[in-house]
Amino acid sequence: MTEQRASGRETGGGRVREEEADAWAELVGTARRTVTDGLVVGTSGNVSVRVGDVVLVTPSGVPYDRLTPDDVTGVDLTGRQVLGTLVPTSELPMHLAVYRTTGARAVVHTHAVHATAVSTLVDELPLIHYMAAALGGPVRVAPYATYGTAELAENMLRALDGRTACLLRNHGTITHAPTLTQAYGHTAQLEWMCRLWLTASSVPGLTPHLLTPDQVTEVGERLRSYGQSSPSGV
Repeated sequence: MTEQRASGRETGGGRVREEEADAWAELVGTARRTVTDGLVVGTSGNVSVRVGDVVLVTPSGVPYDRLTPDDVTGVDLTGRQVLGTLVPTSELPMHLAVYRTTGARAVVHTHAVHATAVSTLVDELPLIHYMAAALGGPVRVAPYATYGTAELAENMLRALDGRTACLLRNHGTITHAPTLTQAYGHTAQLEWMCRLWLTASSVPGLTPHLLTPDQVTEVGERLRSYGQSSPSGV
């Protein structure tokens, strides 16, 4: 690890490897996108990415448009800060819980409006669309707990069991994936499905038709072979 860091560059918070610098740039871009796309307001929500045994994470209370390459903020899997001087997000326990228990390399947490609204109404997002399969199945709602606590992290893990996304009651969303692009895609998909269900449910005198768990499972099987088999499409 020491030799690898020596090939990086020095910042005010320590030496940053090239791989960490690139990951930080992508993390900042993803965090800014959550604001641009209306998934968070101000500094609510947070983003992280794992590089080896280091978790890069957005700092607490700093507007994303003010973050620079020198603001790299990183911790190890125990939460000990190893990069940067800015205080990590208060939701660090949730991020670390995901990395300790799954093979995820990226986590996105937002306060998306429609998803948060749904979290106050149900214990599980109704199967309004087959793309629930892309998140592992019916999306559960984790019971409410104060932000930044071990209790919230534990509630989240139970709701995430077998899933790549869940809702946090009266709070927001959290998703994980092998890459930041995929984690962000899960977040956008979840918010869209929540908006869809709220819209369909709001029509007076009508009740949305829902899919069955078996129908969603069938889609999950098909999704395993969806897309291009190689970069060339062959």
